[in-house]
Amino acid sequence: MIVLGIESSCDDTAIAIINDDKILAEKNSSQIDIHQAFGGVVPELAARNHVEIIDKLIISALAEANLKISQIELIAATGGPGLIGGVITSVMIAKGIALRNNIPLIFVNHLEGHALVPRFSENNLNFPFLIFLASGGHCQILEALNIGKYIKYGETLDDAIGESFDKVAKILGLNYPGGPYIEKAAKSGNKHKYKLPISMYKRANCDFSLSGLKTACKNLADQLAPLNKEKINDIAACFQHVVALQINDRVEYAIKKFSKKHDLTKKYLVFSGGVAANQYIREELKKMLIKHNFQLICPPTKLCTDNAVMIAWAGLENYKIGKINDLSFKPKSRWNLY
Repeated sequence: MIVLGIESSCDDTAIAIINDDKILAEKNSSQIDIHQAFGGVVPELAARNHVEIIDKLIISALAEANLKISQIELIAATGGPGLIGGVITSVMIAKGIALRNNIPLIFVNHLEGHALVPRFSENNLNFPFLIFLASGGHCQILEALNIGKYIKYGETLDDAIGESFDKVAKILGLNYPGGPYIEKAAKSGNKHKYKLPISMYKRANCDFSLSGLKTACKNLADQLAPLNKEKINDIAACFQHVVALQINDRVEYAIKKFSKKHDLTKKYLVFSGGVAANQYIREELKKMLIKHNFQLICPPTKLCTDNAVMIAWAGLENYKIGKINDLSFKPKSRWNLY
């Protein structure tokens, strides 16, 4: 089945065309250059840029796939959650194309896109499994029972992990988005140089907290000012290390909870969202999972961050179980997966 995927929930405009599990075309337009000066996403600028570029990307993707719009069999677009201006863009253009060409339409929960995209490349990933979803705006652990059926184990009580990477990068004078720059700096740093707090450590739940760690990094940077490259690298390494320790601790509690419910021969943890592109966190998580006989499943790096392949795939998965939307659907800035 040929599916057109449309994603514009934050600061990336993305279009993809898939045919079952094959990518026929993929077009992305990043807004990093627009928002970098502000150290974060400016919603009004993001929405305006989506409107200006999205139709051009769709035309370009169709040309790359050598398809006409009439050959598209399903449209899957992000319906939320996200910055409302961006979500409105994907919803309205999807409605227009679907109405004009009489194409079935599905609006996808952006988080379910992240949750299901590993099944696009991992044919043996069967339900149930655990999900650790971490991005710039979201941080939660879920049990996936089936398409559209999720149980929340825990979530962040304040900042998302990706957001914390951005804020600590800004404290250290590094560029936006912070994740890749923190990871690069940390490679040359000493992760044991400074003592930083591990929030929620050994708590009997699966919740996260990053605000105290972020404040500790700010106080440390102020104490060590002026910062040179060595100090920046060491703080980055310590911050990344402590985030990984908190993740392992929270996920380990989730594993114990999941294992009591499910006696499975093969057990999987899906790690998805933009933070899943961090190789240090991946490796630390993998070491811990081996002890519990869990396998770590991550999407290919390019499918960790916001993308339209995951939206097209999640739309297809939902369509196969009989879900469909009509033109009455309203864009959602908030939309829980559980």
